[in-house]
Amino acid sequence: MQCLKSVAEGVEITVKVVPGASRDGIVGPLGDALKLRVSAPPERGRANAAVEALLANALGVTGRDVSVIKGRTSPRKTVLVRKLSIAQAADGLSAEP
Repeated sequence: MQCLKSVAEGVEITVKVVPGASRDGIVGPLGDALKLRVSAPPERGRANAAVEALLANALGVTGRDVSVIKGRTSPRKTVLVRKLSIAQAADGLSAEP
């Protein structure tokens, strides 16, 4: 997956977020990003928290191991997932319906 990048702490995932959707979910690849939809509105960090929770659940890690590190106010974000290899991230994201 083009959206994954291995770093010393774990894996960085480039995402494109659609906030205010009818339900949360991973849509799939969109160019060099992973498209996500979250029902939370893009205000006061709610959408960012929803993105972190969605990815933590999909990848089987704790919520504190996932954090938005770039693009906090943009639809395009970089999310760091700690304690995960790029292979584990790819497997977890491809298993998501």
